[in-house]
Amino acid sequence: MNKVKFSNPGEAQFLPTLRNKVENYFKEKHESKSGGNTILIKAIILISVFFTAYGMILFGHFSNTINLALTIIMGVGTAGIGMGVMHDAVHGSFSKKKWVNKFFGSSLYWLGGNVYNWEIQHNSLHHTYTNILHLDEDITGKFMLRLNQAEPRRAYHRVQFLYAFLLYSMMTISFLWKDFKEIGLFNSLAKTGIVKPFSGKQIVILLITKLLYVLFIFVLPMYLLDISFGQWFAGFMAMHLTAGLILATVFQLAHVVEGAEQPIPDNHDHIESAWAVHQLKTTSNFFSNNLLLSWYIGGLDFQIEHHLFPKISHVHYRKISKIVKETAEEFGFVYNSKGSFFNALNSHIQMLKKLGKYETISAN
Repeated sequence: MNKVKFSNPGEAQFLPTLRNKVENYFKEKHESKSGGNTILIKAIILISVFFTAYGMILFGHFSNTINLALTIIMGVGTAGIGMGVMHDAVHGSFSKKKWVNKFFGSSLYWLGGNVYNWEIQHNSLHHTYTNILHLDEDITGKFMLRLNQAEPRRAYHRVQFLYAFLLYSMMTISFLWKDFKEIGLFNSLAKTGIVKPFSGKQIVILLITKLLYVLFIFVLPMYLLDISFGQWFAGFMAMHLTAGLILATVFQLAHVVEGAEQPIPDNHDHIESAWAVHQLKTTSNFFSNNLLLSWYIGGLDFQIEHHLFPKISHVHYRKISKIVKETAEEFGFVYNSKGSFFNALNSHIQMLKKLGKYETISAN
């Protein structure tokens, strides 16, 4: 796959205009673009949920039923850390200080993932080539799922809306083998200059952190607890299925919904949109007045703002969303928002049905 280029002279002024307005907002409010104490407090809470549940399992001497419930709580904590802590940190928006971002970004290792892999797959590919097949892995090559109209349609896709969420729940479990598989993919993409290759150093880090994760999630519980492998496996699956379902569902509600376009590059690997306008066309919000939900999912209900300003912490997205919406409408662009989580969920299910039934689909 070659590098895709974005250009449309008629849309070129949208991003500079929007950036200027957002910059003025932060100057007028005398606020930092990072998360500050707000996101630090969130990080402490979510990380505490995860490790407190883990500690209670190891040392609480509870029944198997309670321990199983605690693994589900660990799954909730895992998803919260992923969305509300790691996500900002790896984007560099958690703090002004690089070492703080690196420290909290490394929380991904405790969840079974790999930071370098996430930087390439999410920061570099997903954020640049949103909803473009073969470059955006969030919608490419998913087992038994058709999430993009450029992928071949199979007979079983007609009922994918019935089993999609079960497959979504496997998201974090897939880290255990996917991170290794990505080495070859990223090295292949590196030949065209799209991303950097996996270096020897990063492969060593990958191996060491995966080993530490196995020690943390398998060896210690099996050594300290009087449980069988089957009991451990039940808890392990409960944790990951919970985390995977939450994470994957939230991510899909941003891009695989009605109104979010799925553009196909022309024969010259060109998309006839300015990059920022491409982000508007391929992304949707679902923010509402549910402040607790928005807090827990790390502001990912404001995906438009996140895709346009990934270096700004999510704690500011609700505040700047009015600026983004007004500027988009000023330039005549659609600001796609579903209004609530359940509206977005229904829209995603409708898209799964359309992608399973039709070869091509319209944006609406």
